Amino acid sequence: METKVFDAYSQYYDLLYKDKDYDAETNYVDTLIKSFCKNAGSILELGSGTGIHACLLAQIGYEVIGVDQSMTMLNKAEERKNELDKPVADKLSFYEGDIRSYKSDKKVDVVISLFHVMSYMQTNADLKKAIQTAKHHFKKDGLFIFDCWYGPGVLYDKPVQRIKNYENEFISVKRESTPEMFPEKDLVDVNFKIEIKNKRTKEETILHEKHTMHYLFTDKLNVLLQECGLKIVHAEEWMTKQPLTEISWNACYVCKLNS
Repeated sequence: METKVFDAYSQYYDLLYKDKDYDAETNYVDTLIKSFCKNAGSILELGSGTGIHACLLAQIGYEVIGVDQSMTMLNKAEERKNELDKPVADKLSFYEGDIRSYKSDKKVDVVISLFHVMSYMQTNADLKKAIQTAKHHFKKDGLFIFDCWYGPGVLYDKPVQRIKNYENEFISVKRESTPEMFPEKDLVDVNFKIEIKNKRTKEETILHEKHTMHYLFTDKLNVLLQECGLKIVHAEEWMTKQPLTEISWNACYVCKLNS
């Protein structure tokens, strides 16, 4: 998804996912970290969005660096950071950057990429670049944790057209999603029509977006990881902690250096 699409997305992103259990997801990630790198204290989040996960992770003690390519997303993350107590806010920093090319001298214990950010890497070349970014930033015994669309589950339970309605005191949003699959490329184009109405001014806006999602398979992913010097040390269904099966839609992988 292009940066300009992310910028438009940020207008209603938090509204669309207001029912998402960020606290439970943060605790889930924290449990994974403690299971595989129990003394970890620093995190780099690739594709940090509006900063909800980052802020929650900082509240439980981690130093968190968030990277996102959308300045409007980052602005919302900074607003959220500024609402926190100073000791927690001081653990947070946000930077603009493309996760395929972002580089800094900072080394962290754990790199995370959540909410299917890795599935937005449309080609294997892009995936490798994002994996190399993660590897560049974590310490020798560090972790790379990410979730993604899981190929067998997507093929078993194919995406279908959906309509969802959302609203808060300021806006109402109707989002219609129409998927188009490209199995020869392991891709799904999710075409969105979003109707946004300002409740105060009655102004209406219609947006059209295309989110191209790359569904991944463990064997193919392992090849890419190994080419980057990493290996999968654990895989499971996101949040359920159950083994991946042919009907699993969301996968979570924990990776380390292949040494």
